[in-house]
Amino acid sequence: MLPEKAIKIIEARTKKELHDFIKIPLFIYSNDSLYSPQLIREQIIHFSSANPFFKHAEVRFFIAYKDGKPAGRVASIINYRHIDFHKEDVGFFGFFECINDQNVSSNMLDTVCSISRKRNLKAIRGPMNFSTNEECGFLLEGFDTPPMIMTPYNPPYYNDMMESYGMKKAKDLYAFLQDIPNEIPDKVYRIAAIAEKKGIKTRIINDKKFYSDMFFFREVYNSAWQTNWGFIPLTEGELLYSSKKLKRVIVPEFTILAFDGDKPVGFLGAIPDYNLILNKMKGSLNPLSLIKAIYYSRKITSLRLLLFGISREYRNKGIDALLLRDIFKNLKGTKYKKIEYSWILEDNIPTIRIVEVSEAKLYKRFRIYEKNL
Repeated sequence: MLPEKAIKIIEARTKKELHDFIKIPLFIYSNDSLYSPQLIREQIIHFSSANPFFKHAEVRFFIAYKDGKPAGRVASIINYRHIDFHKEDVGFFGFFECINDQNVSSNMLDTVCSISRKRNLKAIRGPMNFSTNEECGFLLEGFDTPPMIMTPYNPPYYNDMMESYGMKKAKDLYAFLQDIPNEIPDKVYRIAAIAEKKGIKTRIINDKKFYSDMFFFREVYNSAWQTNWGFIPLTEGELLYSSKKLKRVIVPEFTILAFDGDKPVGFLGAIPDYNLILNKMKGSLNPLSLIKAIYYSRKITSLRLLLFGISREYRNKGIDALLLRDIFKNLKGTKYKKIEYSWILEDNIPTIRIVEVSEAKLYKRFRIYEKNL
């Protein structure tokens, strides 16, 4: 093992250094056929002041070098809205990538912990990229299948690195997978009928009124998730920022709202697994990668259901089954063969039960770690 003096941690401050930070995964996963990198130019925007997350957080980016060569990266995240909302003195780390070297990993985590200690925080938690409203956790189980769009992916040794550093499990997140059925299970129909008898109506998202419908989603989301572990309400700025990205990938027929009269009470949204395209584009947007994107877009046969919530006062009224029934109806006869439900908190039993009713099976698990400072 090389001595620690061979490891150097620098903060990415300039545009070039941030670009180097963004490109670290391309090196880490250069021989991994399952990895699907995000587009570099979109990440540059995401890591800039254009992202409203930075209005309520202090984020610093670090690159690790070993013997003068890039060896890893990590972000230190002080999320002041989380601290205020949960009354919890915790800092976060995110965007962690590392070669298989415990010294490199520990040096990077030491850097993040040092920043949190200086802010008088009592614990460190992660990975969060940037919060629970986005990607979080390390893949713990399910390495034999490629990741779906906007879900974590990493080498198995990342989990070993966390444990060796003294990190403990904070929470596990689940992903369920299902073959899209030719016939919807009878139990889904029966439960959905309960909601219809109570006057609940559904409709697909209106593409011409996309942003106003996304505000309906925000109303449901902030109600449905308000007591969930790690939840932070979506601000208007965050909603608009995310909506601009989602508008490019959302399929209206697979994005459904539920209403009680004029009141939004439920929301479900599934998007095609564009990781199949990103895997071929290798982070670059150029004429050749665009040709690949057009070609492989026709071959996408999987979906990820990433938006699913019922307002708290409307739980246990069959609305979740009603939404699932409608999306299955809309999927019938399409090219799509599989659907992933992710991510779901390990202790979110009501959602797990309704997903299991639709006959989906648990196939991936992600873990968020924490350590007292």
